[in-house]
Amino acid sequence: MSLLPSVRTFFSNARWQLWFSQLIAIVRIELRRALWMRRSIWIYLLAFAPTLIIGLHALNNPMGKDCSISQDTQVLAAIFQFYLHGGIFFACMGLFTWLFRGEIVEKTLHYYFLAPMRRELLVIGKFLAGILASTLIFGLSVLLSFTLMYGHFGAAGSAFVFQGPGLGHLLAYLSVTALACVGYGSVFLALSLVYKNPILPGIVVLLWESFHAVLPALLQKFSVMFYLKQLCPVTIPPEGLMALFMVVAEPVPAWIAVPGLLALCSVILFLACLRIRRTEVSYLAD
Repeated sequence: MSLLPSVRTFFSNARWQLWFSQLIAIVRIELRRALWMRRSIWIYLLAFAPTLIIGLHALNNPMGKDCSISQDTQVLAAIFQFYLHGGIFFACMGLFTWLFRGEIVEKTLHYYFLAPMRRELLVIGKFLAGILASTLIFGLSVLLSFTLMYGHFGAAGSAFVFQGPGLGHLLAYLSVTALACVGYGSVFLALSLVYKNPILPGIVVLLWESFHAVLPALLQKFSVMFYLKQLCPVTIPPEGLMALFMVVAEPVPAWIAVPGLLALCSVILFLACLRIRRTEVSYLAD
């Protein structure tokens, strides 16, 4: 009978409870800042640009007047891949690099450093807040775009979604969107801790992600886009010069692609946690 009170006392005084409460507090603060700051307006515009384009397409083709479901499926896949390379990439660059660089610009990072908590919790808390904000924004955009793309076909679109492969496509698009936010978010969060101006390293990452297909098969596995392409429900073959120089790597099944991407992000996040231990605030240098 004396064992139960001892176990209860151990868990009530466990250090992880303090860490968990501090982590939740950081996530709440950073999530509110990421979603409602005025500087986030351009992220919303970038996120919902495909929704606007697809909405105009649906208005100009009521009931699929000049198109078919198979054609629009290919169009949606092409827009989504461009969305990964463009919209999600640049939005994650702006959102995640600002998590720490914004604190330095606004001269508020020292408040976190003066708080009695581990700095690794600050990295994880900011990262989780960025993931929640970006996944919510871009996931909603993908959901609206998917609905508009097949909604203007009426009964045929409903049959494709609920009786055909449509729901599977939607789940795949939402999953890839979330994984893209995790992958690019970890990269840009780490870059913001290493470089004072992460824009130039971000351009290098953009070139790496855009032309990873011409790299050797081993190096392609260090690219976020390599794993994301394996999970897209509809494949868009490369065209032009990219098709000539592309190195075809062995396809990776989903049960390997998802853990592989998460493992890559975990390593990057671990290095960011090591980096913040040696980070010193110097507003004069900025």
